[in-house]
Amino acid sequence: MTYSLVAADLEAGQWGVAVQSKFLAVGSVVPWAEPHVGAIATQAYANPRYGPDGLALLREGLAAEEVVRRLVEADDGRDERQLGVVDGTGRSTAWTGSGCNDWAGDRTGAGYAAQGNILVSAATVDALAETFEATAGRPLAERLLEALAAAQAAGGDSRGQQSAALLVVKRNGGYAALSDVLVDLRVDDHERPVDELARLYELHQQLFGRTPRRFWLPLEDELRAEVEERLARLGHADLDSWAGVANLEERVDGEDAIDPVVLEALRDATP
Repeated sequence: MTYSLVAADLEAGQWGVAVQSKFLAVGSVVPWAEPHVGAIATQAYANPRYGPDGLALLREGLAAEEVVRRLVEADDGRDERQLGVVDGTGRSTAWTGSGCNDWAGDRTGAGYAAQGNILVSAATVDALAETFEATAGRPLAERLLEALAAAQAAGGDSRGQQSAALLVVKRNGGYAALSDVLVDLRVDDHERPVDELARLYELHQQLFGRTPRRFWLPLEDELRAEVEERLARLGHADLDSWAGVANLEERVDGEDAIDPVVLEALRDATP
């Protein structure tokens, strides 16, 4: 009842998983990832132990193919499982058990593994793979989301939609540069979960994304006066104070320049 894409961007040091299913809270079961170790999707009649056990094997330096072999050989329910793995060097492999319900299958390539079961047709998995390959050079999270949307447009899960999730990890790439979780978004129950996941990602980027410093605006003259006046109207002495309340603290750095995203949010917030 699920289709997913496991992938890596070695240049960016990111690993991730995107998934959609006619299943409640699919993000609590399918996606697993650890930076410079690898990423895993476990689905169909999923074996949740494939996630932590698989990451442990990857942590030992085993290749994706060997990890999949060991996991399925040790599992009496292997014929009803589906599994996709990308290791720390970008090698990928997948497993679709012979007992998975039609349509079920997988496709792998450099840095990705695409898989699905109880799908309308093979077109869903093909769309995952082809879209990922066609979007090389873009941020990994965006590529995963776009592939998920393309797979849904190609037919998706034959039973419909219910939940979706996006997980991307990067060493010290998350909140306050103290977390390895770059993106962890879940839509647990929704009529159009892939669309809702994309909306949440836009919000995530607004709050936690990074605008290159060269695009920040100098806080001087008329712009500084405007910012100070708006902050005063909102009851804040400085930008740091207001940004903390607005959950935009990750986009504030010093008082000499302002991120355009922060400026727009400040203007929208001022009565």
